[in-house]
Amino acid sequence: MLPTQNVQRRFSRRPPPSLRRRYPWLTPLVSLATVVNVSALGYRIVEGWDWGDSYWMVLITISTIGYGEVNPLTAAGRAVTVFSIVGGLVVVQLSIQSLLGLSESGYFRRMRENRFRRYLQTMENHVILCGYGRIGREIAEQLASEGIPLIVIEMDQGQKEAAEARGIVVLQSDATLDETLLEAGIHRCRSLVAALPSNAANLYVVLSARGIAPTCRLIARSDSEEAERKLLQAGANQVVSPYVAGGRTMAATALRPLAVRFMDLLSSSDCEVEEFQLSEDGALLGDLNGRSLAELELGRRSGAMVLAIRTPAPKVGNPYSYRGATYQQEESRLIANPGGEVRLAPGQMLVVMGSQEQLGSFIAILGKALVAVEAMAG
Repeated sequence: MLPTQNVQRRFSRRPPPSLRRRYPWLTPLVSLATVVNVSALGYRIVEGWDWGDSYWMVLITISTIGYGEVNPLTAAGRAVTVFSIVGGLVVVQLSIQSLLGLSESGYFRRMRENRFRRYLQTMENHVILCGYGRIGREIAEQLASEGIPLIVIEMDQGQKEAAEARGIVVLQSDATLDETLLEAGIHRCRSLVAALPSNAANLYVVLSARGIAPTCRLIARSDSEEAERKLLQAGANQVVSPYVAGGRTMAATALRPLAVRFMDLLSSSDCEVEEFQLSEDGALLGDLNGRSLAELELGRRSGAMVLAIRTPAPKVGNPYSYRGATYQQEESRLIANPGGEVRLAPGQMLVVMGSQEQLGSFIAILGKALVAVEAMAG
């Protein structure tokens, strides 16, 4: 028998933890419920009261309020009252002591943490945001306006409380640790944004994330060209500098204000821009292979608009050798605002704009020819 089978058999023989250990609050609550119900049953049997009067008598007796007897008691009813008083005092005192002890030992805090971890395990196709500073807050606001599920990883208590006040799920932990990224569901997320104020911290996050999830889309913040270069080398799909982006936006506003205004209106509308990657296998394209946009009538059938098509990198020139390896020169071409004569081919990337419903229709038209869909960066 294999060693792993022995280990599995030993684990399978372990008895499950007792209810008392799993739910230490269960015993005092069951004891209290037993005293209450037995006393109420005693009043009903001995005095013949209905359940409402019986439970009311138990309540005012155990709580020592002492409003007075609901009805005159017989000797047997007084015996039930004595049992209710004595049992209530003992059980209530033990219950309070037990619950206070659990609170002091951090049991309820651990329960909340376990419930939070179980909730994190249910999240899928979400965005992980590392850092809730000035940039992180703006990112969170934009994602919230789009209805995108979001998890913020933040160490600072003040920032955590500020994010939770906005209704954002916050994991208070170190984003540079592998276990933190795993707990945040990096294998199930749609992308990770490293928006920490330190370039070194963002670099650690990108390195950890790329090592854990090689296919995850990583976006990082930087404040220098050197940091941008290192982040790209570490595996970031895109690096954004707030200063460079802000400067470009201001320059574009000065030169092309109408275009910038249009992009602002587009970002606040229900339109989205997504990239559709076609399969490199021509057989999967089926009837789409080699047909023009005019023949397919993608715009009329889906309502979405094809903004650009990036052709696959064709092989050009002769192969060349370098240090014993053979290489082939490659180049790709972007067709902006493609006309109806442009034909679909294997490996193309289609940049399409439309509402979620229109993009869904576009996906249905492409069918098996589609291998990947990503939101347009930027």
